[in-house]
Amino acid sequence: MLPRIDSIKQIRLKIGITQKKLATMAGISTSMINQIESGRSQPSYETAKRIFESLAKLEGESSSHTAGDFCSKDIVKLKPSNTLHDAIKKMHELSISQIPVFDNSDVVGVVSEDGIVKHLSDLGETELKKAKLSDTMDSVPPIVDFDTPANVLVPLIRYSKCILVSKKSKIIGIITASDTLKMME
Repeated sequence: MLPRIDSIKQIRLKIGITQKKLATMAGISTSMINQIESGRSQPSYETAKRIFESLAKLEGESSSHTAGDFCSKDIVKLKPSNTLHDAIKKMHELSISQIPVFDNSDVVGVVSEDGIVKHLSDLGETELKKAKLSDTMDSVPPIVDFDTPANVLVPLIRYSKCILVSKKSKIIGIITASDTLKMME
């Protein structure tokens, strides 16, 4: 699924390139970019895809920071056999809102405040506290490489509770919404 067509101009301006440069990279005319950005023309799916691929490439080049620069290296982990009570206690203790669930070194899911609240209405408080994480956790969060450009992370964090960061196939860090705010500093 592609981003909204009306975001092309905003992304282009954010990374500081001209319509001409974007058009050249995408293999279309400058006037076509102008018409698309002004809403006078709707590109075909293939053309839109080439435009967004060009923007993504340029965005990656314009970012000097990587996921590794922003991730927290201290990952709080729980096991599928832990209870939701364990998760809630740990979240309160450490003032965090999500915890990845690991089965040995494999990520198998994530438990979050949102997920707990959803299950609360289904199970009730007493049953919920005894429930195992294996029965109540959300699916595995996105995993990105340590060298992933930082500007790729913001759209990703909008749709997930956290992002895990790997290096040489090993999870070495976690990025949450509050970590992405550090990029603005």
